[in-house]
Amino acid sequence: MNTDWIKVIIAAFFEIGWVIGLKHANNFWEWTGTVVCIVVSFYLMIMAGEKLPVGTVYAVFVGLGTAGTVFADIIFFGESFKIAKIVLVMVLLGGVIGLKLVTKNPVPEGDEL
Repeated sequence: MNTDWIKVIIAAFFEIGWVIGLKHANNFWEWTGTVVCIVVSFYLMIMAGEKLPVGTVYAVFVGLGTAGTVFADIIFFGESFKIAKIVLVMVLLGGVIGLKLVTKNPVPEGDEL
């Protein structure tokens, strides 16, 4: 896995942070953390999109963020645990992993034929 895909994964973790922050932030510092998470997640996603296919980057970013948010809601905020929900998240993750697997890695600059 190259560094651009790692940027997408880290961006997805920050996405989870800002999505949770949008719902649960109640004071200045929580809102500041939410804004920092927004900036970091989009910065990393944009940087990865410069070298990887943008559609795939966005799908992986949103898919991982969605799955992470669902699991965070269950673990930290008492959302109901339903097998159907977990199965659907697993199907989503299967699609995200599939997109990543069928996306060709870019050729480094200077190595073109």
